[in-house]
Amino acid sequence: MFEKEIIINGLETNYKIAGSGPAILILHGWGSSSDSWRKVQEILVGKGYKVIVPDFPGFGKSNEPPQAWGVSHYSEWLKSFIDNVIREPVFLLGHSFGGRVAIKFVNRYPEKVKKLILCASAGIKPKLSLKQKIFSRLAKIGRKIIPTEQGEVGLPQIKKVFYSLLGQKDYLKSHGVMKEVFKKVIEEDLLQELLNIETKTLIIWGKKDKMVPVKYAYIFHKKIKNSELKIFPNAGHIPHRKMPEKLSGTIIKFF
Repeated sequence: MFEKEIIINGLETNYKIAGSGPAILILHGWGSSSDSWRKVQEILVGKGYKVIVPDFPGFGKSNEPPQAWGVSHYSEWLKSFIDNVIREPVFLLGHSFGGRVAIKFVNRYPEKVKKLILCASAGIKPKLSLKQKIFSRLAKIGRKIIPTEQGEVGLPQIKKVFYSLLGQKDYLKSHGVMKEVFKKVIEEDLLQELLNIETKTLIIWGKKDKMVPVKYAYIFHKKIKNSELKIFPNAGHIPHRKMPEKLSGTIIKFF
């Protein structure tokens, strides 16, 4: 396995590449990196595939984007990465945040994707609960009535509580421009884009997923017309780390 660096769209990008044969490109989730897919990568390479796992800009060893990127920015970065590193259509797997990027990418460049796997994919904007709606409203009012001197201290705390209520702990772990990237990314609802996917798609989900509940798996399956659904009864949000052999077997069977 080789770890390499390349400049993509002006950003130093780190990636891991190994094996030979049909190309599988894996997109990791938010707050993660190519390291988390090492075991799956090793298994797939052993089965006769070339497997490439990049660190998204802002994650792992790759540079942060210069400003707050949205999903479209990451999609265009991905196109440049494929054009410069792989130079052929790929089997594409997107996990969680990586699924968001994969959805956007396959709609824009379907000719570059042979088959698609969405694993515990993000992309559908959840409806706020009554509690979350009330707090959101209070936060907006607070911005208007809190004096500047107090607001500089108070508003970050309000944001922390709000994103905790939303279940978005990833926001609290982010720093600098990546906080703004996170807010921009989760604001985009890709539900309607699912209807436009024509690429053969496998949807993989853990029944015990608390980050992206399994109910979304059935929505993805319903919206993507040419799709299959595989539920892992004992898996959570990171089957690639908890059960890499089972996940790899499912990937190989589909590809």
